[in-house]
Amino acid sequence: MRVAVLADVHGNLPALEAVLADIDRRGDLGGVYHLGDLVGYAPWPDEVVAALRDRAIPGVAGNYDSTTATDHEHCGCRYEDPRQEELSHLSYAWTRAHASDETKRWLGALPFRIDVRPLGGHSAGPRLILVHGNAVLNTVYWTEDRSDAFCLKMADQLGARAGDAVAFGHTHKPWHRTVEGIWFINTGSVGRPKDGDWRAGYVVVGMDGERVDVELVRVEYDLARAALAIRESDLPDDFAEYLEVGGMPASRAADAG
Repeated sequence: MRVAVLADVHGNLPALEAVLADIDRRGDLGGVYHLGDLVGYAPWPDEVVAALRDRAIPGVAGNYDSTTATDHEHCGCRYEDPRQEELSHLSYAWTRAHASDETKRWLGALPFRIDVRPLGGHSAGPRLILVHGNAVLNTVYWTEDRSDAFCLKMADQLGARAGDAVAFGHTHKPWHRTVEGIWFINTGSVGRPKDGDWRAGYVVVGMDGERVDVELVRVEYDLARAALAIRESDLPDDFAEYLEVGGMPASRAADAG
């Protein structure tokens, strides 16, 4: 079975629309899943949620989703300097104010984890395990430089074993590797990439019971439309510039979360 997995849309409707259109063009996928952080930083929280709801795309909650749903004091985002912190708070306040009550209720009902069994629940495996951040919390960053020992610790928390795959997002930088037969897959970001490539990103995961295939996909989208909408909103223009360069220097932009 081959499935598409996407994460970190962050309110960027044009990017999501382009990714969904690319998925539709493939025509050979058995399902589509999202890994959360659907809102924040761009001005379409309700529209992004509606697009996923209308297509009945299942997924898990990101930190931005659960904090927005519960009106938590902050979004659980990471920042490296005072300007990042300021921008992060501005984005979170805007999102809380503009996301509808219906959107917040839907975000609040998203699960922390989903297990997909490509060969069916009657089989012992393998599994594709979906989380947003890591096995324990959605606020901890699982970056590519994490050690094999860290990956195996997360796998143990999830009950993953050789042949399984774990997919997650949160860092907005795609990568994948295998450790002791377990695949670890960061999907990158649909709506707010941080790797210097402005294009929307998602992954296609294939599992046949014997091997795991991972395709990192990048899709061009109407970046000008997204940037203009941010600049015409009350959101900081910094967020438009961030999209245009695929992630700005830490001193000029809020870290994605």
